[in-house]
Amino acid sequence: GVACHEAGHAVQYAQDYAPIKLRAAIIPVTNIGSKLAIPLILLGILFSGLGQFSDTIIYIGIACFGLSVVFQFATLPVEFNASHRALRAIEESALLLPEEQGAAKRVLTAAALTYVAALSVTIMQFLRLLLIVAGGNRRRD
Repeated sequence: GVACHEAGHAVQYAQDYAPIKLRAAIIPVTNIGSKLAIPLILLGILFSGLGQFSDTIIYIGIACFGLSVVFQFATLPVEFNASHRALRAIEESALLLPEEQGAAKRVLTAAALTYVAALSVTIMQFLRLLLIVAGGNRRRD
């Protein structure tokens, strides 16, 4: 099942599947954003005595972190489609026995749900960062 899922990714590339092209296109930007996010937030905290300048640095850091949300959101259709392609290939080619197909479907569904869970955690962390900064700004005002 997992091998067919990975083959599904190969087919996505071969067929110029738009979501995988989008995901591949945003990887460099999201990599930079994920590396800069926390250092920028920490710099903003360190320079908190400088007022608006430090808030700007913090918000830029949070925006960089937001790129991780965008990447993970773009990943969902890619992974679900690869699993769908895998299950269809398994069924059409009779690679697995019918009782094994059910197990493959459960494994691929569980794997896809890990991407949903990762996206959920990243969204919650993003919102947490926003609330922390907004709360700190309210206390200073």
